[in-house]
Amino acid sequence: MQRERTLVWGVLASVLLTGAVWWLGQSLSGVELGPDQGASWYYWQLPEPTVWTRASAWLGYAAHQLVSWALIFYAQTRVRRYSDGLHPVNVVALVANAGFIGLHEVQTHLFYDGLAQDVSIFSSQGSVVLLLVVVLLMENRRRGLFLGRPAPIRVEIVRFARRYHGYLFSWAVVYTFWYHPMETTSGHLIGFFYIFLLMLQGSLFLTRAHTNRWWTLTLELLVAVHGTLVAVMNSGPDGMWPMFLFGFLGVFVLTQMHGLGLSRAVRWAFAAVYVGAVLIVYTGRGLGGVHEVVRIPLIEYLLVGVVALLVWAGLRIARLRRPATARERR
Repeated sequence: MQRERTLVWGVLASVLLTGAVWWLGQSLSGVELGPDQGASWYYWQLPEPTVWTRASAWLGYAAHQLVSWALIFYAQTRVRRYSDGLHPVNVVALVANAGFIGLHEVQTHLFYDGLAQDVSIFSSQGSVVLLLVVVLLMENRRRGLFLGRPAPIRVEIVRFARRYHGYLFSWAVVYTFWYHPMETTSGHLIGFFYIFLLMLQGSLFLTRAHTNRWWTLTLELLVAVHGTLVAVMNSGPDGMWPMFLFGFLGVFVLTQMHGLGLSRAVRWAFAAVYVGAVLIVYTGRGLGGVHEVVRIPLIEYLLVGVVALLVWAGLRIARLRRPATARERR
């Protein structure tokens, strides 16, 4: 089908783009960086930034962001219908993202610095976490939040998230993309590949490929692959990688697998494999650390509640202000 072909070609393009980042990035080996200052420090930034290194990153990010938001707005107000194939605006979005990827590559080689010079490393990580949390919120009524059971979240909150999530997701992806220079470490390359896939998803709005449940689940689960591999590369096999692996896979067992139409037996099998793997790993590492696996699910589910409350408060305030505004106009 056309939607599957679109995704296959998109994934292949993402692989090629990642390969291009690696190939072109070989010339960055001579860039001199400052000393590593710990876990809260982003290492890949110039020790002496200039106005131009900062401006090049922020202007590139701003242009990319505004174009992305404009295309989403156009699609929502002018196209407004789903199709199996690509709308012309999808083609424009794909070309625009490819163009900005190329621009960021050039900017890295000329000026190096990304947005990391001016913002916290936790803002980049937090933007991706927020994206994943809003997906849980949006899918609450379809697959539930805990073992297939929906959380008591009002329909209007989910409807608002579904209507406007594209703007938030675009910010999360584009901001994270411009946060990093186009470096060639394994962690960077894995991260860029993941970002390219998310850009692909963000370019396919109002197409059936965009809502393919197996494709969207793959995007959700790739954070487990990325987080685990980066943790192993940063801290070795004795580091915190099980927290990321079993934390994100715990969300899969509790929530994500229940939206796939799997039989009860298959879901029980997934749960049994998950528990068995946790016991095997933590028997070797010490069962006293098994509590690590609940940290990421706990944070994500708490944030679902926080985001739902914030959206509800915003909708409530807007509703209360609407009659007053109407009276003022009269």
